[in-house]
Amino acid sequence: VQLQASGGGLVQAGGSLKVSCAASGYTFNMYFITWFRQAPGKEREYVGAVSWSGGSTYYADSVKGRFTISRDNTKNTVYLQMNSLKPEDTAVYYCAAKSGGYYLDETKTYDYWGQGTLVTVSS
Repeated sequence: VQLQASGGGLVQAGGSLKVSCAASGYTFNMYFITWFRQAPGKEREYVGAVSWSGGSTYYADSVKGRFTISRDNTKNTVYLQMNSLKPEDTAVYYCAAKSGGYYLDETKTYDYWGQGTLVTVSS
């Protein structure tokens, strides 16, 4: 199982960015996909998750209303659309996968991780 996050970059505060997580090596639609982020010197933080079919999404309070997670199972890809970005959103963004829809915010419960993509929001 391989996950690869991409699409990070530099954006000004208030701007938007869309990052992607491409998966290979397994039956994509059998896994929840979750986004985490890690800022320098801080612990990895839950951002949000999408269910197997994409019919349900879950978000951390810090990003609710600004970020949207979607998935395209025909392309084995999950997207994280980030709007109204703030400097505190600056972090390396990781995608992770697991088969169950429980303890979504617990990093230790995930089976597979992507390598991360850096998002920098300038003020």
